[in-house]
Amino acid sequence: MGRLHARVLGVCGRRQLTNRRDSSSANRALPVGPLLAAKRACIRPVAAGLMVLAVMACSSGPRVSVLDPSGMRKAVVSVEIADTGAGRELGLMYRQHLADNTGMLFVFKQPQHLTFWMKNTEIPLDMIFAGADGRVTGIIADAEPFSERELTVAGDSQYVLEVNAGFAQRHGIAPGDRFKFLDLSPAAKD
Repeated sequence: MGRLHARVLGVCGRRQLTNRRDSSSANRALPVGPLLAAKRACIRPVAAGLMVLAVMACSSGPRVSVLDPSGMRKAVVSVEIADTGAGRELGLMYRQHLADNTGMLFVFKQPQHLTFWMKNTEIPLDMIFAGADGRVTGIIADAEPFSERELTVAGDSQYVLEVNAGFAQRHGIAPGDRFKFLDLSPAAKD
C-alpha cells in the first residue's frame, strides 16, 4: 500500500478498500487505486458534514414573518434583536447599509405608547409597530435619516420592526397584519 493511500486511510479511520473480482481460476481482492480509495473512505464523513451545513443554512437565525389576517405570508425578515435598554437606544444608528430582507426587532417588556426618532441613523427606514399579540398597530414609512422628530403610531406596541424604507409598501404590509417569530422567543431583558 502506498504512503498516500495508507495516510488517507489512517486519517479517515477506514480499512483498506478493495475491488472484488471473480474468475474461474481464483477469487482474490485487488487493491483500489489510492485516489479512488481516498474518495470512498472519506465520502461518508464529507456527506455528513455537508448535511449539517445544509441544515444550518436552512435555519438562518432569528426571523420575523409578516402574515396577512388570513395567515398568508407577506414577507420574512432576518433580524437582529434589540432587547436591552442599551440595544434599543443604539438601534440602527451609524449604519450605512442594511441588506434587503434584514432588519432590527425592538422588544419591550410590556405594551406601551412608543416613540422613536432617527437621530444618528444614516439610512431611511420603515418602522412597523406591533402589539403584544404580534398584530401590526401602525407603520411609519420612509423615516428621514438624522431627523430628531418624534415618530409614533396610535395605540400601544410591544415590538417594532425596523427595515429599509419602502419595505412595507413593497410587501403590502398594513395594520392588522401579524408578526410570527421564527427561531426566537422575544422577551425584553430590561
